[in-house]
Amino acid sequence: MAEYRRMLGGLAVELCSLDQLSSRPPEPPEDAPTFAENARDKALSYARETGMATVADDAGLEVEALGGAPGVHSRRFIGEEASAEQRNAHLLALLDGRDDRAARFVCVTALAYPDGRVQTFDGEVRGEIALAPRGSGGFGYDPLFVVAGDGRTMGELSGEEKDAISHRGLAVAQLRAYLASEPR
Repeated sequence: MAEYRRMLGGLAVELCSLDQLSSRPPEPPEDAPTFAENARDKALSYARETGMATVADDAGLEVEALGGAPGVHSRRFIGEEASAEQRNAHLLALLDGRDDRAARFVCVTALAYPDGRVQTFDGEVRGEIALAPRGSGGFGYDPLFVVAGDGRTMGELSGEEKDAISHRGLAVAQLRAYLASEPR
């Protein structure tokens, strides 16, 4: 939510997290095979439950040497209860001794309305998996993902630097342009 507030700041929209609602709607399953379907399903479910326009996203890491894994299962890669540190250690173990560490972060952000309209926005950033975690910023796989052409991991970037180049930042920039031009 902090990233969205930062990236959508200054627009004539009011952002409200699920935690701010008087009753939290049920969480829809994240069981679709693509980021786009998961983002659409979540946004549409929450829009219908709340009666408000809703933004939701699905994002994850795809590692070429692992056939695109962890992909849509990035958060649940080794189980629902695993911590980011445990997921990162598992990923490093899978890539131990491998030279091909190419990867990409993918994000699809969906804006849904209670009447069923949905608009999606895609972002992608390419890079590679580091040999060890670096940086304390961000979350998830950020300390392992070395941004192509930069040399730093996402975990070493400031919030503003990350917003400008990250998969979520690129998707939300498109959402921002759409919201700024959308007639209300």
